[in-house]
Amino acid sequence: MDGIVKHDGKSIGARFLVDSGAMYTVLTRGIWEELGLKPMGEMEFVLADGTAIRRAISEAVLELPGYGERHTPVVLGESEDENLLGVVTLEIFGLVLDPFRRELRPARGLMKAVTEARSRRREAATVRRDSADRRWRH
Repeated sequence: MDGIVKHDGKSIGARFLVDSGAMYTVLTRGIWEELGLKPMGEMEFVLADGTAIRRAISEAVLELPGYGERHTPVVLGESEDENLLGVVTLEIFGLVLDPFRRELRPARGLMKAVTEARSRRREAATVRRDSADRRWRH
Protein backbone atom coordinates (compact mmCIF):
# COMPACT_ATOMS: atom_id res chain seq x y z
CA MET A 1 0.00 0.00 0.00
CA ASP A 2 1.31 3.45 -0.87
CA GLY A 3 1.42 6.17 1.74
CA ILE A 4 3.07 9.48 2.56
CA VAL A 5 5.02 9.89 5.79
CA LYS A 6 5.18 13.47 7.12
CA HIS A 7 7.15 15.20 9.85
CA ASP A 8 8.22 18.76 10.53
CA GLY A 9 7.14 20.12 7.12
CA LYS A 10 8.76 17.30 5.14
CA SER A 11 7.03 14.40 3.39
CA ILE A 12 8.22 11.21 1.74
CA GLY A 13 6.24 8.69 -0.29
CA ALA A 14 6.62 5.07 0.80
CA ARG A 15 5.28 1.65 -0.11
CA PHE A 16 4.09 -0.38 2.92
CA LEU A 17 3.47 -4.04 3.42
CA VAL A 18 0.27 -4.39 5.47
CA ASP A 19 1.20 -6.77 8.27
CA SER A 20 -1.59 -7.88 10.61
CA GLY A 21 1.09 -9.56 12.76
CA ALA A 22 2.97 -6.31 13.35
CA MET A 23 1.82 -4.14 16.21
CA TYR A 24 3.43 -0.90 15.05
CA THR A 25 4.23 0.68 11.71
CA VAL A 26 7.90 0.34 10.76
CA LEU A 27 9.86 2.91 8.73
CA THR A 28 13.18 2.09 7.12
CA ARG A 29 16.22 4.06 8.27
CA GLY A 30 16.39 6.06 5.02
CA ILE A 31 12.86 7.40 5.46
CA TRP A 32 12.94 8.33 9.14
CA GLU A 33 16.41 9.89 8.92
CA GLU A 34 15.41 12.03 5.92
CA LEU A 35 12.33 13.22 7.81
CA GLY A 36 14.42 14.02 10.88
CA LEU A 37 12.50 11.76 13.26
CA LYS A 38 14.12 11.40 16.68
CA PRO A 39 13.82 8.41 19.03
CA MET A 40 11.30 8.93 21.84
CA GLY A 41 11.97 5.58 23.48
CA GLU A 42 12.92 2.00 22.76
CA MET A 43 10.99 -1.26 22.71
CA GLU A 44 11.74 -4.93 22.34
CA PHE A 45 10.09 -6.77 19.47
CA VAL A 46 9.90 -10.48 18.70
CA LEU A 47 10.36 -11.54 15.08
CA ALA A 48 8.41 -14.37 13.47
CA ASP A 49 11.32 -16.76 14.08
CA GLY A 50 11.33 -15.93 17.82
CA THR A 51 14.38 -13.66 17.72
CA ALA A 52 14.13 -10.63 20.03
CA ILE A 53 15.37 -7.26 18.73
CA ARG A 54 15.30 -3.71 20.10
CA ARG A 55 14.23 -0.72 18.03
CA ALA A 56 13.71 2.96 18.76
CA ILE A 57 10.17 4.32 18.51
CA SER A 58 8.87 7.75 17.54
CA GLU A 59 5.77 9.40 16.07
CA ALA A 60 4.90 10.68 12.60
CA VAL A 61 1.93 11.71 10.49
CA LEU A 62 0.94 9.14 7.89
CA GLU A 63 -1.30 9.85 4.92
CA LEU A 64 -3.02 6.92 3.24
CA PRO A 65 -4.64 8.08 -0.01
CA GLY A 66 -8.39 7.68 0.22
CA TYR A 67 -8.28 7.33 4.02
CA GLY A 68 -6.86 10.70 5.15
CA GLU A 69 -3.94 11.40 7.43
CA ARG A 70 -3.38 10.50 11.07
CA HIS A 71 -0.74 10.80 13.75
CA THR A 72 0.72 7.36 14.58
CA PRO A 73 3.52 5.72 16.55
CA VAL A 74 6.30 4.32 14.36
CA VAL A 75 9.27 2.02 14.82
CA LEU A 76 12.53 3.50 13.60
CA GLY A 77 13.73 0.58 11.54
CA GLU A 78 17.16 -0.27 10.25
CA SER A 79 18.19 -0.37 6.58
CA GLU A 80 17.40 -4.10 6.37
CA ASP A 81 13.89 -3.67 7.81
CA GLU A 82 10.83 -3.26 5.58
CA ASN A 83 8.22 -0.50 5.68
CA LEU A 84 5.33 -2.19 7.47
CA LEU A 85 1.86 -0.88 8.20
CA GLY A 86 0.98 -2.26 11.64
CA VAL A 87 -2.26 -2.96 13.46
CA VAL A 88 -2.14 0.11 15.73
CA THR A 89 -1.94 2.40 12.70
CA LEU A 90 -4.75 0.51 10.98
CA GLU A 91 -6.92 0.95 14.09
CA ILE A 92 -6.09 4.67 14.22
CA PHE A 93 -7.37 4.93 10.64
CA GLY A 94 -10.44 2.83 11.49
CA LEU A 95 -9.37 0.03 9.16
CA VAL A 96 -8.99 -3.74 9.37
CA LEU A 97 -7.27 -6.17 7.04
CA ASP A 98 -9.56 -8.70 5.41
CA PRO A 99 -7.19 -11.70 5.23
CA PHE A 100 -9.35 -13.61 2.73
CA ARG A 101 -9.67 -10.81 0.19
CA ARG A 102 -6.30 -9.30 1.14
CA GLU A 103 -7.71 -5.80 1.28
CA LEU A 104 -8.37 -3.07 3.81
CA ARG A 105 -11.91 -2.31 4.82
CA PRO A 106 -13.55 -0.03 7.38
CA ALA A 107 -13.54 -1.42 10.90
CA ARG A 108 -16.80 -1.80 12.72
CA GLY A 109 -16.42 0.22 15.90
CA LEU A 110 -17.74 -1.12 19.17
CA MET A 111 -19.02 1.24 21.80
CA LYS A 112 -21.08 0.88 24.94
CA ALA A 113 -23.78 3.50 24.98
CA VAL A 114 -25.68 4.20 28.17
CA THR A 115 -28.92 5.94 27.38
CA GLU A 116 -30.94 7.80 29.95
CA ALA A 117 -33.69 5.14 29.82
CA ARG A 118 -31.15 2.36 30.46
CA SER A 119 -29.71 4.31 33.38
CA ARG A 120 -33.17 4.69 34.95
CA ARG A 121 -33.92 0.97 34.51
CA ARG A 122 -30.58 0.08 36.05
CA GLU A 123 -31.23 2.42 39.01
CA ALA A 124 -34.70 0.93 39.51
CA ALA A 125 -33.30 -2.60 39.47
CA THR A 126 -30.67 -1.60 42.06
CA VAL A 127 -33.34 -0.11 44.33
CA ARG A 128 -35.49 -3.28 44.06
CA ARG A 129 -32.47 -5.49 44.80
CA ASP A 130 -31.49 -3.33 47.82
CA SER A 131 -35.08 -3.53 49.13
CA ALA A 132 -35.11 -7.31 48.73
CA ASP A 133 -31.75 -7.62 50.51
CA ARG A 134 -33.03 -5.60 53.48
CA ARG A 135 -36.13 -7.84 53.77
CA TRP A 136 -33.97 -10.97 53.90
CA ARG A 137 -31.73 -9.53 56.59
CA HIS A 138 -34.61 -8.82 59.06
